[in-house]
Amino acid sequence: MLPPPPAWATAGQYALAVVAGVAGWLAGAADRLSGPLTPAAAELVGALLVLDVLIGTALLAVLPLRHRHPLPVACVAAAVLPFSASSVGAAAFAVGATATRRRRDWAVTVAVVAVVGATGAEVLYPGFSLDGIALILLFVVACLATGTYLGTRRELIAALHERAVTAERERVLAAGAAREAERTRIAREMHDVLAHRISLVALHAGALTYREDLTRIETVDAAVIIQSNAHLALAELREVLGVLRTSGDPADGAAEQPQPTLAELPALLADVREAGSLVRLDNTVAAPVVPQLLSRTAFRIVQEALTNARRHAPGAAVTIRLARADSSTGENDGGHLEVKISNSVTAPTQPSPEPDPGVGLIGLAERAELAGGSLQAGPQPDGTFVVQARLPWPA
Repeated sequence: MLPPPPAWATAGQYALAVVAGVAGWLAGAADRLSGPLTPAAAELVGALLVLDVLIGTALLAVLPLRHRHPLPVACVAAAVLPFSASSVGAAAFAVGATATRRRRDWAVTVAVVAVVGATGAEVLYPGFSLDGIALILLFVVACLATGTYLGTRRELIAALHERAVTAERERVLAAGAAREAERTRIAREMHDVLAHRISLVALHAGALTYREDLTRIETVDAAVIIQSNAHLALAELREVLGVLRTSGDPADGAAEQPQPTLAELPALLADVREAGSLVRLDNTVAAPVVPQLLSRTAFRIVQEALTNARRHAPGAAVTIRLARADSSTGENDGGHLEVKISNSVTAPTQPSPEPDPGVGLIGLAERAELAGGSLQAGPQPDGTFVVQARLPWPA
């Protein structure tokens, strides 16, 4: 809905109605006084001119009611128009205000009232001819046409205004949703990047805390592993922050580093084994043939599962299985990539020094859903903890 017009525009309409009324009254007076008049005729003409002014003033006084009661005001204006030349301005605004509602029955009613009023004026004034009736009817039709045009234009502007407001509101909501999605992506990437390295640092630092039988060389080796993983974590954090600082334009900074895929799985397992974990890999798919998005999602699932295994069951053997399976429903000709990571729940070595678990598995489940797959994680009756994902393989 459009805002109401300013006060100066309303005042300008009334001023224009007054000027038009004065011009109409002067034209009518000049026409009536143009010929020779007897004293009685001159008195009658004077009375009619005074009555003309009174009718025009009264119609101007009720003109503010045209918005609340458009049809009655327009009918009164059309009825008195043949009798009062000074009401021409007020009658034009009253009839036009009715036409802005774009109701055909109202327009016909006003036109009929104007014809009836003009016919009555012809009876009362012998000098009022059929040309006068036609002129008044033409005036009313012109006012109705103008009002219809203004009403259509006003509705169009209101619709465009509402559309612009809706578009702006949707733009603000879309921007907020984009910011929220970006925050979620940043949190997920930082978790995936840092959790693996920090868990290795915590594991070896915990070993130095709990193990008192380590030799000098073993202590130095553990410290070197802690130092190297801390440096790698810092470097990976810089890469993530560098991506966040750039807008993706090569001119703004360094290009975004490629995310790890299953091609980096041997290096990940080497780090885990170097940290003392027992990991067995059963992989029947070749990394180069796995689509990039699927490969990246699978790598993150394996990485997070290994991190959780070190956190909750340090020292327990971990089994990783990657296999491609045909689709059982026939909805995806490419089949599925099955990712399964299992380990014993009870650890055979010292307890983990890390704090309570976070939301890593929740993030993995969201990643799997975004990829069109599913992920389940939980303890099994045989005493193992299993993370199993089923990801669609594009045809």
